[in-house]
Amino acid sequence: MQKSPSASALGPGGLDLSQAFFKPIPDASPPSTSKGNTKISVIGAGNVGMAIAQTILTQDLVDELVLVDAKPDKLRGEMLDLQHAAAFLPRTKISASTDYSITAGSDLCIVTAGARQIAGESRLNLLQRNVALFQKIVPPLVQYSPDTKLLIVSNPVDVLTYVAWKLSGFPSNRVIGSGTNLDSSRFRFLIADHLDVNAQDVQAYIVGEHGDSSVALWSSISVGGVPILSFLKNQQIAYEKETLENIHKEVIEGAYEVIRLKGYTSWAIGYSVASLARSLLRDQQRIHPVSVLAKGFYGIDGDDLFLSLPARLGRGGVMGITNVHLTTEEMRRLQDSANTILQVQSELGI
Repeated sequence: MQKSPSASALGPGGLDLSQAFFKPIPDASPPSTSKGNTKISVIGAGNVGMAIAQTILTQDLVDELVLVDAKPDKLRGEMLDLQHAAAFLPRTKISASTDYSITAGSDLCIVTAGARQIAGESRLNLLQRNVALFQKIVPPLVQYSPDTKLLIVSNPVDVLTYVAWKLSGFPSNRVIGSGTNLDSSRFRFLIADHLDVNAQDVQAYIVGEHGDSSVALWSSISVGGVPILSFLKNQQIAYEKETLENIHKEVIEGAYEVIRLKGYTSWAIGYSVASLARSLLRDQQRIHPVSVLAKGFYGIDGDDLFLSLPARLGRGGVMGITNVHLTTEEMRRLQDSANTILQVQSELGI
């Protein structure tokens, strides 16, 4: 029997208010029924993959965690290291293999594997090598887990999420990129630090490309429910646009700074992806800025591409795109960001 909306969800005249807040995803498949056993497979046992695996374990998100990597010795070592922590963790079956059959029946497949840039190598050539790698990764994941959701973390995440979608044949709501979820966390931290408040009380999004053309949605930022820019104007408190741009610049440069200092990023992306896994597997219906099929949203039409938009995530994957109001300038910047991604995709010839 179809569940009818509750009275509290209905506005005047019986209007379903959820339809006003969210735009539905075209051809989205319905949520899959939760099984008794929840399984996540992490593809790639590098620094990022292991940070994600470790965070998922400590947050008690799964009954079974699978690691897949091309390096058998490294893979077995990582598996044993995690297994030896069993007495300190929630009970979880941990296994690993170079054979993708071990991923069968996964509820969520997280792809972190990616080729590293060789000295003097062009970005396009690196991207082409990653596309070739995805051609080996995605088809077996689909074969062994036809009902899974794909969560792409490998960079450049927007283009590779598009590639994964094309290779998988899945409906777009079941292929998601980690996108600007972490960028938005950095953004919230910097705003909170600037205002001396808790970052959890800051509502703020970075959207668009996970990269230099990302867009900070200043017009929709709120702290404790108070819209920041409107508050400053109403209180006649002066602020400089340059100050806002500098905070956004810090967000973009944050990852580069971590890489310069320690050689790679790991812990923050681990927590970011674990938060996405929780929203997906626990049917949290939380809103995250993640890389989704953007065609038809916010004036982005024409070619298919993936970029980050505030999306509602649940057991079925992407359940809808939030109707956030954008200023004319924010809309222009978002469309410019889309064009940046499209240019890269056109060079690939896919």
